[in-house]
Amino acid sequence: MRAPGKLARRMTAATAAATLLLTAGCESIADAGQTIQPADLVNELASRLTGASALTYSADYQLVGGASARIVQAQDPQRTAYDYPGGKLIVSTDATTECDIGTAHPVCTLTTGPSPSTQPEPELFTDANDGGLIAPAVVISLLTATALDPAAVVAQNDTTIAGRHATCVQVSQVQGAAASRFDACVTTEGALGSFAGVVDGQAVEIAISRYSDTADETAFELPEGARSVDRRPGPA
Repeated sequence: MRAPGKLARRMTAATAAATLLLTAGCESIADAGQTIQPADLVNELASRLTGASALTYSADYQLVGGASARIVQAQDPQRTAYDYPGGKLIVSTDATTECDIGTAHPVCTLTTGPSPSTQPEPELFTDANDGGLIAPAVVISLLTATALDPAAVVAQNDTTIAGRHATCVQVSQVQGAAASRFDACVTTEGALGSFAGVVDGQAVEIAISRYSDTADETAFELPEGARSVDRRPGPA
């Protein structure tokens, strides 16, 4: 697995044509026809994504090139699974489980889980980003950076993605963030509807293809045949 912290470095970012997003329904800045002060809107979308930690859902995403990914979240106990090409990540209060499934012999490494009162750090999702899936926690960090930058340019529009109403923002000229230019849509419930941008030097385009208000419990199982390596500290 790649060393953590890669996402935290500042990168030169410029979005490619957001074909997947446009197919999902997000308009361009010109089509949206509205340029606004960024702080209120992006803070609202960041709050939606943060509040979605209380939701139960399964969201399938279409990635560039026809690949797919999935985010599944359940409660009691709270846990979230991220499936993406080449890997899998399961985050719960008991453990953070990172699985490398890009080899003939999958390996899943367990480390200490995050506090239930905090969002996972964006650096945790470096492998997911490399696999083409951007996690909501990473988008929250981008939106937060946008809200703090008075020079950021934000346009917005509403759309429908996979049958769900969503608010979209087209962001540019953000300084000191992992992506200086990106498009993102967040559903009314708080799920990440779509995203297009260059993050950590890699172009990412995703859009929800299917959404359910239930959690597929099989998403929290380790890949078939995977070997577990538990690196959590033992009892004191």
